[in-house]
Amino acid sequence: MEISVVIPSYNEEGNVERLYMELATVLTRMKKSHEILFVDDGSSDGTVGKLEKIAKHDKSVKLIKHGSNKGQTAALLTGFKVSRGRIVISMDADLQNDPSDIPKLVEGLEKADVVCGWRADRKDSFGKRMASKLNNFLVRRFFGLSLHDQGCTLRAYKSSAIKDLELHGEGHRYIPAMLSVKGHKVIEMKVKHHERKSGKTKYGLSRLPKGFLDLITLKFLTSYGSRPIHIFGAAGFALMGLGFLGGVKLLYDKYVLGHGIGSRPLLILVVLLVLLGMQFIFNGLLAELIIRTRERK
Repeated sequence: MEISVVIPSYNEEGNVERLYMELATVLTRMKKSHEILFVDDGSSDGTVGKLEKIAKHDKSVKLIKHGSNKGQTAALLTGFKVSRGRIVISMDADLQNDPSDIPKLVEGLEKADVVCGWRADRKDSFGKRMASKLNNFLVRRFFGLSLHDQGCTLRAYKSSAIKDLELHGEGHRYIPAMLSVKGHKVIEMKVKHHERKSGKTKYGLSRLPKGFLDLITLKFLTSYGSRPIHIFGAAGFALMGLGFLGGVKLLYDKYVLGHGIGSRPLLILVVLLVLLGMQFIFNGLLAELIIRTRERK
């Protein structure tokens, strides 16, 4: 199998039939063996029924169904795990991605492990574009991956790059950054983008804080996942250092200025800072022990 196309779908009954027809036309012209994997993420409309008819008509189409809505990240990961192609394409089911861009993304894999779509002329609301710019900025700052469009689902991967990929939360938007950290070469190409003609967008402001928290988690895991004592220890020593400075101030007040310190709030704060610092260091050592134990297993 040369190409697997993974398409998460959730309540896209007005789009999946046209998407399939456009996609089948492009893949047929490419003259490469292929499979189309629709991963329905618990749709409550007629999406499943339409996809079942398509899969019955075309044996290259496979429908994988989630019993409940688990999110786009889980749907993508499900598709990646069952894909058999040497090349894996991911794209949205809302017809905003254009299947005609797939051939050039596949060609791009001759010089990279991942080719990301860049929606240069993006047909989305002002709010979504601004949120995307913020996300792009944060990923560049955290991981040094300079892409214009970190969140475009239309991407081409060498299957070897995503073989052991682990995704959590809203982590699908950070796949390029994750793979870049692992040493895979990531590039981007301009792709077309269309306005949504049917259905409702699944993105809203509520996803912004979730995405930011996932980004922080990913940064922590990639930077300190194998050496947690470094971050816990640094925080612990910083807290104990503050406690030490507070203690010096109390000693100065008591023995130089002759002031009483027994009832001062600063004394309680000093004790708390020292204890909290020790707790951070202990947690770091415990995390190191857990990681070493898991590695031996």
